Amino acid sequence: MRKQKGFSLIELLIVVAIILIIAAIAIPNLLRARIAANESSAASQVRTLNTAQVSYVTAYPSVGYGTLAALGGAIPCTPASGTACLIDQDLATNNNGNGKSGYNAAMANPNAGQYVAAESPITIGSTGVNSFCSDEDAVVHKDSTGAPATDHDTCGQLPSLGN
Repeated sequence: MRKQKGFSLIELLIVVAIILIIAAIAIPNLLRARIAANESSAASQVRTLNTAQVSYVTAYPSVGYGTLAALGGAIPCTPASGTACLIDQDLATNNNGNGKSGYNAAMANPNAGQYVAAESPITIGSTGVNSFCSDEDAVVHKDSTGAPATDHDTCGQLPSLGN
């Protein structure tokens, strides 16, 4: 009788099956964690945009609230009303249309004395589930449909992030 070296085919198939079962359990949890991290980042970016708008309107009161491009500025940045250097250039340019942390940033200035800062998922259900917005009252609102909320009235009617 020969002494067997190594593993049999059945033993290897059992190990592979166990690894696949563990992966099937772990991967959805990993995706949910990534979505939660992206949403946290998006809400934080809306807060950053609120702070930048307050700083901008304080520094340039004759201009009013700024656009995304006006709040940013390429490095090296010299503060001016067109490039205030208040936010990261990736956020100011929406990372050249590719978004940041799974979300697209948008800024609307519907009327004098008004703005709406919004973050919406690039792919609803994959990069994020909720969209976030805020206006000049600096309260962050959440839309559970994930739709971009850049309309001033729509954003104000959404539930606030804490609710």
